[in-house]
Amino acid sequence: MSRPEGIRLICGVDEAGRGPLCGAVVAAAVILDPTRPIDGLNDSKKLSEKARDRLALLIRERALAWAVAEASVAEIDRLNILHASMLAMKRAVEALTLRPDEVLIDGNRCPDLALPMRAIVQGDALEPSISAASILAKTVRDEQMRELDRQYPQFGLAGHKGYPTAAHLAAIRRHGVPDFYRRSFAPVRKILDNPPLWTEDET
Repeated sequence: MSRPEGIRLICGVDEAGRGPLCGAVVAAAVILDPTRPIDGLNDSKKLSEKARDRLALLIRERALAWAVAEASVAEIDRLNILHASMLAMKRAVEALTLRPDEVLIDGNRCPDLALPMRAIVQGDALEPSISAASILAKTVRDEQMRELDRQYPQFGLAGHKGYPTAAHLAAIRRHGVPDFYRRSFAPVRKILDNPPLWTEDET
């Protein structure tokens, strides 16, 4: 898309998947079109799954530009989750088809970009472009978890999305640690360092 005349291009950036024990961390960058507003944008965590899916379609249709990128499990384990999240954000912004005039980042840190940037704490509830980015990142990552669930149903990933619930930790102890788990995360490392002598099924 060519750069629209007379519109200051504001890019919102957010990520999904910092807390889970497995899978990539996903980031999205969105430049909304002020002439095509989208009602109902909010922090993705405050929206139902149905609302997120509906809004994600509208964002992809109406935004001037959007991009989704990620940092892999291997990168998370090598860099740590904070730096991997910054890397995913950087990749998302650099993948945009339009160069933004300013980048608004959810949180209190900014990735390494040669663009004017601002970090906004709780920006996903305050800035529509960040809300849009949070929705795209969350819906993409949730679909990745559903796809993993189809391959590894024993872990229950479609339900908890990789977060360290009691049932999830019990499933890891029972079934082991596949390659898509973040071995640098303490709960996973603890299970690897202290494998159970028996499973709950045998007690």
